[in-house]
Amino acid sequence: MKLKFLAVAAMVAFAFPAVHAQKVLKYAHFQPAKEDQPKHAAALVFKDYVEKATNGSIKVEIYPAGQFGKDQPTMEALKLGTLEMAVVHDGAIATAYKPINVLGIPYLFDSHEHAWAVYDSKWKDDLSADMIRKTGIRLLGLADNGVRHFTNSVRPIQTPADMRGLKIRIQPSPVFRALVEALGASPSAIPWAELPTALQQKVVDGQENGVTNILAASLYQHQKYATLDGHVWSIHGYLINERFYQGLSAAERKAVDEATAKAIAIHRKMTSDQDKNARQILEQHGMQVYTPTAAQIAEFRSLAQPPVRKWAEAEVGKNYVDALFGAVEAFRK
Repeated sequence: MKLKFLAVAAMVAFAFPAVHAQKVLKYAHFQPAKEDQPKHAAALVFKDYVEKATNGSIKVEIYPAGQFGKDQPTMEALKLGTLEMAVVHDGAIATAYKPINVLGIPYLFDSHEHAWAVYDSKWKDDLSADMIRKTGIRLLGLADNGVRHFTNSVRPIQTPADMRGLKIRIQPSPVFRALVEALGASPSAIPWAELPTALQQKVVDGQENGVTNILAASLYQHQKYATLDGHVWSIHGYLINERFYQGLSAAERKAVDEATAKAIAIHRKMTSDQDKNARQILEQHGMQVYTPTAAQIAEFRSLAQPPVRKWAEAEVGKNYVDALFGAVEAFRK
């Protein structure tokens, strides 16, 4: 009788294998749910790869357009683990992890390829390890959020001397205040939503943003001149809750890592394609575009970088600043 029972039990187990609980990975970002948006296009690739590579053991749920709240609420959810993964800009990351502010030091990189080499280096791995210790959040990788340039409605800017006396809108940040003041202009912190009106009403003469944002808010309607100085290379960080990440099997972690690499590659290409065609894009919208020479960029750097670097050393820590500059120089061609 006992043997018969065991035989039946074995048949039932064979017919109905053990069901393991499916893991849900909630993935948030701030861009609209459109495939022409780099964050969302990358998220779709991530979801497809992870779910296939894990045979469905991980289900990825995408939450676009800031559904988990703005900067701080999203980062808090990541720390608590109520949100497993998010792709957010440096300003949002700074609400939980201030050392990311070192990437706001101006005129660090010579090209996209130079920036990516640093982003993919041991420097990023060390920063991620520090971030895990301090926040419980892992930095999986870095992608582009657009190269920031100056625009204005008064005159062409070719050298720092041309910025003297201009009123430039900045995001509320001591990094950008120090940058603009060092170049001889007057910074004015204005919320993003109010910027088009401020430009139209001449509250400020100019602003600084990447091509994506210039187009998104139609800032070219109120700005005649653009200077492609590339003073700051904004980033998006691919972040994951460390407890969730360590709770995955080795195969599942491998799938997440590989999916992130694929997503970042798409994200970088979509954003950098626009940056690399900035002159053509902005000229098509009626702007006069100037690209500074290497000597002129060096002049901008010599004025703006030291005060912002000094601020970062005091606010974030000299060790973080030195580590970044070491990586920047190591990969400079």
